[in-house]
Amino acid sequence: MVTTAAASALDIPRTHPLRARAVNAAEVRAMLAALGRLAPGDWSLGTACAGWTVRDMVSHVVGQYEELARPWLMVGRTVRGRRRYPGLLPLAAHNQYQVDARRSAAPHALVDALTRFGPLGVHAVERVPLAARRRIRLSPLIPEAKGLAEDSMDYMARVLITRDTWMHRVDLCDATGLELVLREHDKEVVGQVLLDLALDWSGPPAFLDLTGPAGGRWSLGRGAPAVVVQADAVTWMRHLSGRPPVGDISCDGDPADIAAVTGARVMF
Repeated sequence: MVTTAAASALDIPRTHPLRARAVNAAEVRAMLAALGRLAPGDWSLGTACAGWTVRDMVSHVVGQYEELARPWLMVGRTVRGRRRYPGLLPLAAHNQYQVDARRSAAPHALVDALTRFGPLGVHAVERVPLAARRRIRLSPLIPEAKGLAEDSMDYMARVLITRDTWMHRVDLCDATGLELVLREHDKEVVGQVLLDLALDWSGPPAFLDLTGPAGGRWSLGRGAPAVVVQADAVTWMRHLSGRPPVGDISCDGDPADIAAVTGARVMF
């Protein structure tokens, strides 16, 4: 079992608003770069998001940034999504309505829309005073937001939108076989996931040995680790999001403790 000391994931700082803007912009650029490498047939391929093709998933990503720039759309789509899809949870219904809103858009139009609304969305959020962003709650509109580390517009704009886009870029590469290009900002995204995991942690002490450009060594809980997890950082992020396994995850420890650690999930 690995016993090398690791920093507590609780010590990972929440992304500063100025840094968040840079990370979000970097992720939008990374997504656009990945979309630019798609072949025409790639847009119809299925993804890890049940029922969604690459095209559907990109429509959702566009909708996220469009709603940052035009927040009234989020309210309207949430209401109409509930009516159209009463069998889905409110968030899933909202996301599906985002896809429906661009059902007839061609791939190049989706790329153009993300090119436009990505920067617009980031800048629109910054025009809302920070104190106001922190006061505005998401859960009255989308109850699932109560499960987030922070139920606020600020958290959504500063952390969650970037995380969502990042994971969908992973999905895109998994679906199409494109190389997942990792740069400096990817480590920030992974770090925020680990912070949220640590903030809600009630399981046994664990040591996370995450490899790859976005990796690092982190501890969960207090005391000597009962479980050691060794995996590529992106593989562990897929796992925490509940996606189908891609890549190996090695765990060392008591089976009950391992089950507690591997059963952890973080909202993406």
